[in-house]
Amino acid sequence: MCAPSINFSSRGKQSWSRPARSPSAARSSASAPSPPRAATARGRREVVQCGEERGGVDTGERPKWGAVHQHLHRPLPYEPRRTPGVIRGDERETWGKKIDFLLSVIGFAVDLANVWRFPFLCYKNGGGAFLIPYILFLLIAGMPLFYMELALGQYNREGAATVWKICPVFKGVGYTVILIAFYVGFYYNVIIAWSIHYLFASMTNELPWLHCGNPWNTPNCTVPQPMNGSFLDNRTSYAKNKNTPAAEYYERGVLHLHESRGIGDLGPPRWELSLCLVAVVFILYFSLWKGVKSSGKVVYITATMPYIVLFVLLIRGITLPGAMDGIRAYLHIDLKMLNNPKVWIDAATQIFYSLGAGFGVLIAFASYNKFDNNCYRDALLTSTINCVTSFVSGFAIFSVLGYMAQKHGVRIEDVATEGPGLVFIIYPEAISTLPGSTFWAIVFFIMLLTLGIDSSMGGMEAVITGLADDFKILKKHRKLFTFATAFGTFLFALLCITNGGIYVLTLLDSYAAGTSILFGVLIEAIGVSWFYGVDRFSEDIERMMGFKPGLYWRLCWKFVSPTFLLVVVIASIVTSTGLTLDDYVFPPWSNVVGWGVALSSMLFVPVYAVYKFFSMPGTFKERIAYCVTPEHEHHLVKEGNIRQFTTNHWEYVMIIV
Repeated sequence: MCAPSINFSSRGKQSWSRPARSPSAARSSASAPSPPRAATARGRREVVQCGEERGGVDTGERPKWGAVHQHLHRPLPYEPRRTPGVIRGDERETWGKKIDFLLSVIGFAVDLANVWRFPFLCYKNGGGAFLIPYILFLLIAGMPLFYMELALGQYNREGAATVWKICPVFKGVGYTVILIAFYVGFYYNVIIAWSIHYLFASMTNELPWLHCGNPWNTPNCTVPQPMNGSFLDNRTSYAKNKNTPAAEYYERGVLHLHESRGIGDLGPPRWELSLCLVAVVFILYFSLWKGVKSSGKVVYITATMPYIVLFVLLIRGITLPGAMDGIRAYLHIDLKMLNNPKVWIDAATQIFYSLGAGFGVLIAFASYNKFDNNCYRDALLTSTINCVTSFVSGFAIFSVLGYMAQKHGVRIEDVATEGPGLVFIIYPEAISTLPGSTFWAIVFFIMLLTLGIDSSMGGMEAVITGLADDFKILKKHRKLFTFATAFGTFLFALLCITNGGIYVLTLLDSYAAGTSILFGVLIEAIGVSWFYGVDRFSEDIERMMGFKPGLYWRLCWKFVSPTFLLVVVIASIVTSTGLTLDDYVFPPWSNVVGWGVALSSMLFVPVYAVYKFFSMPGTFKERIAYCVTPEHEHHLVKEGNIRQFTTNHWEYVMIIV
């Protein structure tokens, strides 16, 4: 091992030169002795901080930190690690093209919730006024956390668990987010299976939810007619009317919910949905079996198709009678709603879940980037596209809801709803009344299918990458491990396609990725910002891209985003109530099971921290030092140089300017 040589240009600025290790590296270092500033940016990013092998001989030299101080304006109270992009760049596969990565991130972030949740939240929380807290939380928490995860994965080139070699005691949070991603796969794949079922059911001359008289319909089934609302009583909105053909098809024809008395009476899996679930797992496996080389090509279809379909549906929607009434209701500005704390909580949770931080997906995707990729620009671009997509989808949804309201003589609030009821009952019923309804139904469910597939691909990739990087035998047999992961999600998902499967799905959706994911990201933000240090993290980013994050980002990472997450976690716990699904109230024991599911992932954080402490050698003080010291600095702890217990270290951690 040896120290890198330091050359100074005629302007007095230092650049780092490194020995050639390959033909490509030799070519990159064969420039003039004093290249211009722009030409040295990549060299600065690829610096090997701990020394390199020179001619195969380990000299044991170390950098002269006085020279580094001249460059960084203050002494570094630690020994920087090797730059992963230099020593591991040829070992880890990378995306075939930059667009593969961007489409994968966009495809993961833009999911079904962009269509069925955001428009309704915007409508019920003051319309355009809801955008004020939404954009605020995007800027102070959403984008910073998004940027942080991309940079964390790209610099370390590891999955969600092994990335915590920067602070080993926090590795448990990596297992937390991996398990959460696995849980989400159980029920999210079921929703995709519903979409496939509806897609094939739409391939008929007459949509099966258009009329009554089918085997699944009840004697109370009624085809809605424009009667100025007289077919509804004063207590029932149109969206909650369970006797329409569309509602009965969804609950009785697809889910067979009428054959279950509740979550304690699930019944057998439905064979039709089982086949659809097999199709989902088949698609996921062959999309991921070759890593990012295969998934990066699949997203060319799955990430772009929703935008094409959304644009087509938007054009068709705004041409319908009553569409403008729906759009006006969607954008109506009611500033008084901002006085309601629930509006701010809804905005905070929506921006967080919409961007997808905390599932380990962004870390996994970014770990396959080239080391000098501009992840800052990627974070701004993809998070903005995601939020704009949510907003624009509201026009496609509410234009059709306005049409439905006018057609049946009811108010917008009588047809407006969120969740599966919107995309599997209300919207399909609206489509069934249009000329060429079969075409529009096929197009719509293709959009739902592709929205779901690439989001599920992201979650499964987080599990595969996170565990394969931690257990090398899994990486060696990636195809087999991918199959085992996909098959595992299939087996557990069978619970969600039983007669009472919707109850299991609701429980998992509420607990598996509720408070637990907020908790996971909170611990992640604390670990990076306070234990590893924002300034060290910023210098890692500078080594990749040639510039440090601005003061705004460092303030958000250290103070604003952790505070935001803490408030949201507390609010989610305080406002949590017993589960319900329409008129069904879940029994108390099911809520206990739900919290057990949530704790099963969250407990990885303290349990692993205790395990790590007792697995380390030395005294109590040294064990703590090993736990909070980056793995590449453990030799300093052995030498008694425990920087974490010095005043200078904590002064350094506190500095963000």
